[in-house]
Amino acid sequence: MSDSHDTVLVVDFGAQYAQLIARRVREAHVYSEVVSRAMPVPEMLAKRPVGIILSGGPASVHVDDAPSIDPTIFSAGVPVLGICYGCQLVAQLLGGEVRKTGGGEYGRTDLTSTAPSVLLHDLPPDQQVWMSHGDSIVAAPDGFVVTAKSPGAPVAAFEDRERGVYGVQFHPEVVHTERGQEILKAFLFDVCRARPTWTRTSIIEDSVARVRTQVGDEKVLCGLSGGVDSAVAAALVHKAIGDRLTCVFVDTGLLRLGEAEQVEETFRRQFHVDLVHVKAADRFLAALDDVIEPERKRKIIGETFIRVFEEVAADHDDARFLVQGTLYPDIVESGGADNAVIKSHHNVGGLPDDMQFELVEPLRDLFKDEVRAVGEELGLPEEIVWRQPFPGPGLGVRIVGTITPERVAILAQADAIVVEEIRRAGLARSIWQGFAVLPVVRTVGVMGDDRTYAYPIVIRAVTSEDAMTADWARLPHDVLERMASRIINEVPGVNRVAYDITSKPPGTIEWE
Repeated sequence: MSDSHDTVLVVDFGAQYAQLIARRVREAHVYSEVVSRAMPVPEMLAKRPVGIILSGGPASVHVDDAPSIDPTIFSAGVPVLGICYGCQLVAQLLGGEVRKTGGGEYGRTDLTSTAPSVLLHDLPPDQQVWMSHGDSIVAAPDGFVVTAKSPGAPVAAFEDRERGVYGVQFHPEVVHTERGQEILKAFLFDVCRARPTWTRTSIIEDSVARVRTQVGDEKVLCGLSGGVDSAVAAALVHKAIGDRLTCVFVDTGLLRLGEAEQVEETFRRQFHVDLVHVKAADRFLAALDDVIEPERKRKIIGETFIRVFEEVAADHDDARFLVQGTLYPDIVESGGADNAVIKSHHNVGGLPDDMQFELVEPLRDLFKDEVRAVGEELGLPEEIVWRQPFPGPGLGVRIVGTITPERVAILAQADAIVVEEIRRAGLARSIWQGFAVLPVVRTVGVMGDDRTYAYPIVIRAVTSEDAMTADWARLPHDVLERMASRIINEVPGVNRVAYDITSKPPGTIEWE
């Protein structure tokens, strides 16, 4: 990362907390990195952080082999903030007392300030926070001032200003802690004196400079899928190297209605990118003839995509680099930024290992919300920037049964109605995914005086933060009614509409 940004390190003690904390730090315009708790302290300090945050985690400090950290971190001259498990670790390592109380606190909790505090300065003396702990700190280490308590935590926040070490037993990073972002900002700006330089503009400038340095005068290929990640990656690289970028868009025939035209319009006409649009629908549908099993569908679609992409790549054998839309969570989840594994291309299921390309990954430092912000700044249309996640095999895994051109056409039309009605109702930003599914069964219905045997359409809409878990969206009944009415009246071959109210778990978001 560019030296022009102050860096805050978030030490990962498990669960999903670390990534959420890192995102909240970046929302305050300060650059953050997630690092493993196994990283030696000298390595952490070599990154010249202005602050270090110890994340929450699912463990107890009392279990054997509880995750820990080298205590020299507290005397390194860098401010430290412990959150939840991180807070208990601070207490334990510096001589306080953490006790198994047998109670714990979970969910919304009342926090009461007990002493003047840097972190809670200017906040109400009583506020709601989000707790999730079994053990409790019952005595702060020597030199620390206890600054807040809760009904189940006599030490809910503490600080040692001289050493620059702070701790909160609750989770300021979650939305349920009403003033959580203000608490994090107090640490970032009042304690760490961090500079708020991490902005859309600086992200674009940094990425463009890095791509130019990596690529030099060489030519670059990019596989476009129509999704937001590949689109923003392509737009960034195009800004960096102009017409030395060639984008390859493989139309599998399994895309959303109007998606191919949207990609063509945006990249060829708006950005003037050299776009190779491969219309391969017949080839994909022929390969999928009579295939029912979902994993076979995925494999066939992935392999066919690779063959098509290889044929195009062979025509551009002077290109040395391949753009890939790897995001920061992909790198963190694969074992940290230093051990990054190449993510399977989101539209492919894995490009072959023997393709002789060096990867260009302009989004590798970014979270999804930052990718969308950069896309907006670069002038990509809203339909692409805010496009919902879409499976690599596309509509192929939303037709439950064999795939035919007729079924693809029916599903694409029904899906477009679902998406349009969600957008018309003003729900597009609050719903993670909303789409249609076509089970290959015939149901009986009545239209006019005639009985019909036609397909059902199932509507699926979920809310989620990260797709790890998801809840079915409580769509207003009038929106569901409009969707059902339009699908039955406007899409030939459909006579019934159902709504899927299964959460994840136990269900998955997709049907296959």
